[in-house]
Amino acid sequence: MSGLKLNLVCEPSRGGKSDKSRGNAKHERFLGKRHYLEHKGLLKEKQNKKLNKKNKQKNKNKSKNTQLNGGDQSKPGAIFPKFTSSLPNKTNEPSSSAGTFSGKSTFSFPSTASTSQCLPTHQAAPRTLGPLKYVALDCEMVGTGPRGSRNELARCSIVTYEGDVIYDKYIKPTNPVTDFRTPWSGIRRQDLLHAIPFYQAQREIVKIITGKVVVGHAIHNDFKALKYFHPAWQTRDTVRIPLLNQKAGLPVNEMVSLKRLTKAILKKDIQTGKGGHSSVEDAKATMELFKVVESMWEQKLSAQPFSESNGCSSE
Repeated sequence: MSGLKLNLVCEPSRGGKSDKSRGNAKHERFLGKRHYLEHKGLLKEKQNKKLNKKNKQKNKNKSKNTQLNGGDQSKPGAIFPKFTSSLPNKTNEPSSSAGTFSGKSTFSFPSTASTSQCLPTHQAAPRTLGPLKYVALDCEMVGTGPRGSRNELARCSIVTYEGDVIYDKYIKPTNPVTDFRTPWSGIRRQDLLHAIPFYQAQREIVKIITGKVVVGHAIHNDFKALKYFHPAWQTRDTVRIPLLNQKAGLPVNEMVSLKRLTKAILKKDIQTGKGGHSSVEDAKATMELFKVVESMWEQKLSAQPFSESNGCSSE
């Protein structure tokens, strides 16, 4: 049997020391240097500088993200600065007399108006606005639903301060008419055969009256039929003007009809005959009544503090 021969070559380590001992020596030098720096207070100062540098970079990145997301928008350096409206905070509610109507703060077109019931008072126009533009509006309604129990718009007329007609159209209700109410509305079946759709009329009417002071008699009923609500400070309801009742020699708190007021103050007869009411005639009469007490009424409103509340008054 041949013997097994092993060739083992042992190379001595450099410097007469093993790798392990070299590593230990290096670690000892590191610990010695660290101990020296700690003793002199230099190590803590170095760590603080490194930490401060890291925090500065973190804050810088956070500030950049804040600007991109519109965080601190009041600072001029923000990409999306905070928007501040220069317009007054107005209530979007009509002024009215008897009956109920809906009040809402923002008009959502065309048919998402609120239906909370309240009766706001008249308000003066904000002092920041220029000369006011007046129009008078009157609507005629027909009945829909069981026994004509629901009011729906069938005609709307708008006249200027001078009494010129700027809008007068027949309007097709959204539901089938069950009662034309001709003796009062003046609406006949043939009038609605070629009438414009309700929402088209609504857009046209709102475009005309937006930004204007609207005069009407029990005008909350007209706004309700339009499914629209005008700002209270831009509304003048002749059924709620005590000055008119006084001039007519009637109790201040009495809800007087347009026909009766017109006869007592203007010495005119309206709504006569069997043909029913005319919304053009009624709108013109309403504007004439308003002009009788316009200066006194507007002065009285101007003397009152302007209310920026969105609430409704029970007066």
